[in-house]
Amino acid sequence: MSRNQELRPIVTDANPMSPISEAYRTLRTNLQYAEADRQLQLLMVTSASPKEGKSTTIMNLAVAYAHSGRKVVLVDADLRKPTAHYTLQLSNRSGLSQVLSGQDLLGNAIQQSRIAGLDVLTAGPVPPNPSELLGSARMDSVLEKLKEQYDIVLIDTPPVLAVSDAQIVSTRCDGVLLVINARSGKRQHAIKARNALQFVQARIVGVALNQTAQSEAGPYYEYVER
Repeated sequence: MSRNQELRPIVTDANPMSPISEAYRTLRTNLQYAEADRQLQLLMVTSASPKEGKSTTIMNLAVAYAHSGRKVVLVDADLRKPTAHYTLQLSNRSGLSQVLSGQDLLGNAIQQSRIAGLDVLTAGPVPPNPSELLGSARMDSVLEKLKEQYDIVLIDTPPVLAVSDAQIVSTRCDGVLLVINARSGKRQHAIKARNALQFVQARIVGVALNQTAQSEAGPYYEYVER
């Protein structure tokens, strides 16, 4: 990470009393209600297409969970275009890719963030075979170990329609939150993403619409249970 890398603000941390932060807390609460009939400990957050706000959503959701007293780990499983280490100013020399390839231990790769209660497993160096690593037995083992250590595991993946990674990871999770940009996202892409996740029998627990008309100040998230 460059020393000149600017700190990227996380609204739920920088301005917790703002309407946007409240929207993320509402999203967190709605997801907690989704646990009523089935535990939601491994939650994957993805989008249909790039630039729909999935990484911003998962980062703020992770902070919202941490602020509620939960022990949280954010896993950057976007091994192609990772962002978590930039946002939180963490090292990315070791991360998920090196754990999955056997080059490092999980305990060594997990880092504490500046936010109390939130740990991070960054993506690590970009590997030549992301899909194979995410579909490996080692990935299953990593997720099982994280479930033992944390109250909730939030997993960021590439967009569903870009590569197969999201479909692969979704089969290992208790639920999937699909993020859709209400302004730039295309309806047919959202439908294709939903169908792709349903094809592998992923459990879609909700859809988060960002950039909705209700907010003129910035992203606003709504939860739509599926």
